[in-house]
Amino acid sequence: MYNRTWETAKQWYGEDMPDFVRERIKIELDSIIGNGFAVIYLIAQRLVAKSNKDGYLVGSRGSVGSSVVATFTGITEVNPLPPHYRCPNCQYSHFYTKGEYSSGFDLPDKACPKCGTLMIGDGHDIPFQTFLGFSGNKVPDIDLNFSGDYQPIAHNYMKVMFGENNVYRAGTIATVADKTAYGYVKGYERDHEIQFRKAEEDRLAKGATGVKRTTGQHPAGILIVPDDKEIFDFTPVQYPADDQTAAWETTHFDFHSIHDNILKMDILGHDDPTMIRALQDLSGIDPQTIPMDDPGVMSLFSSPEILGVTEEQINSKTGTLGIPEFGTRFVRGMLEDTHPSNYSELLQISGLSHGTGVWLENAQELIKNGTATIANVIGCRDNIMTDLIHYGLDSETSFQVMEHVRKGKGIPEDWQAEMLRVGVPQWYLDSCLKIKYMFPRAHAAAYVLMALRIAYFKTYFPLVYYAAYFSVRADDFDIVAMSRGKEAVKQAMHDITSKGNDASAKEKSLLTILELANEMLERGFKFKMVDLEKSDATDWLMENGDTLIAPFRAIPGLGISVAKQIVAAREEREFLSKEDLKERGKVSNTLIEFMTENRVLDSLPDSNQLDLFADLGL
Repeated sequence: MYNRTWETAKQWYGEDMPDFVRERIKIELDSIIGNGFAVIYLIAQRLVAKSNKDGYLVGSRGSVGSSVVATFTGITEVNPLPPHYRCPNCQYSHFYTKGEYSSGFDLPDKACPKCGTLMIGDGHDIPFQTFLGFSGNKVPDIDLNFSGDYQPIAHNYMKVMFGENNVYRAGTIATVADKTAYGYVKGYERDHEIQFRKAEEDRLAKGATGVKRTTGQHPAGILIVPDDKEIFDFTPVQYPADDQTAAWETTHFDFHSIHDNILKMDILGHDDPTMIRALQDLSGIDPQTIPMDDPGVMSLFSSPEILGVTEEQINSKTGTLGIPEFGTRFVRGMLEDTHPSNYSELLQISGLSHGTGVWLENAQELIKNGTATIANVIGCRDNIMTDLIHYGLDSETSFQVMEHVRKGKGIPEDWQAEMLRVGVPQWYLDSCLKIKYMFPRAHAAAYVLMALRIAYFKTYFPLVYYAAYFSVRADDFDIVAMSRGKEAVKQAMHDITSKGNDASAKEKSLLTILELANEMLERGFKFKMVDLEKSDATDWLMENGDTLIAPFRAIPGLGISVAKQIVAAREEREFLSKEDLKERGKVSNTLIEFMTENRVLDSLPDSNQLDLFADLGL
């Protein structure tokens, strides 16, 4: 890890790199290696390298992007150094260390003054203390977002690295909730035909609340047992929910009870890397070559004009429907208030949208009344430390203020006085005091990176984008309305919105899909009903450069296993009749009726039996 870090640093910044870069690397490496954390970095580095080699990008979560060692070893794409130019040819670099820029992605294009090569803009100005603590002795919590498709492979790679007897899934314990416990009491009364007083019902329910109900497994946590120990030194093990066919054994104790004693790696599944892979496969474009400052893509966050539609057509003042982090009604409202125009402002939006006590009645009011702008309100927790250092506060106090504020603990009066003394504005101090929780800047940077890549395809490769979106991110469809055109889709949307809060969770989920379907149709593209000969089991297919063909799973009530069975049977030989489809495709009568009504089966007779008289023309 030590060698890899220095090799990458020299490749990027040369042997004669700036002193503060060299010092930052040295401080981090001394902390990581000196405190025995190097193995955590090495595990993460190997997992990410394996995923990248297999063609799947990995997103980072939390504050891991605050560590320049994590950047140089390939764990994260987020560079925490101050904004800067670096030349990929001669390693010349120029840093902005006084807060002139918030992100290197916002730097204008510039040729290297030494060799004329177009330089790379990089760096997001994130202090390492957010991740490793002020003294560098905080255990690094490296959380990684793998593609949901790749997550099982990443999990199994842990067995390859450490051996099957050294890795276990983190167990969970589901307990009885208070409402469920009350239901047990009422059920007992009903079954035994008795009636307790209200106080006795409450007492019995309270006694049952919190009792173990079943066991499960953490969706991402893998515990690693050291070579000189065995799992039973920490916890008994079991199969989740007593399923002895499960691929992984899990800890009997809830992982919260033992996480201070044994290393846990969080290897999460996420849709964004899956979406990026689908976009790459469909377009042939390497997502890592996509610019982070494309004017057309940036305009999406203020207007849908670049998509060729109006606000009225898609019922949105921005073009960010379906863009992760920026597509919900709440965040679109934030975009309308702020009109972000560059990467660092999008970082602010991401931080503001995930914090508590940060936007509503805080940053939103400051922006509306002109006291501050989206660029200088407090968006992410790390902003506090870097802002205070730029004002002139010492780094240790700046760190402590950040830690207090991000946890909603307020600021001690002596620190407040010191902040005002060095010139921190009163509005900034007041804003800090309202905050209950803050998002890490490194996490926001990684999410915005993925979001802009996806937004690039939505802007310039629309059919590729919609094919990937409906294949990866969507589960519920109204394929009848979608295939009939935009008026039918708008009517379906109206039917759901007219229900208001009475709309079910499934209907609200479908509304999000219909909004994207409407946008696609307004952009001049079409949906085609399921095609018995062409449709895929699960993915939407592009046809003629302007049409998406629905997969079999888009049919209401048709599950993925049946969809795959239909495709497998079709590959053996073509279907001769509806009866043949029903038998070999394992398709129910209800589904046959739906497909018949929607003209999917127009080419098939009802049965395999030939009608002799019809054949003779009688």
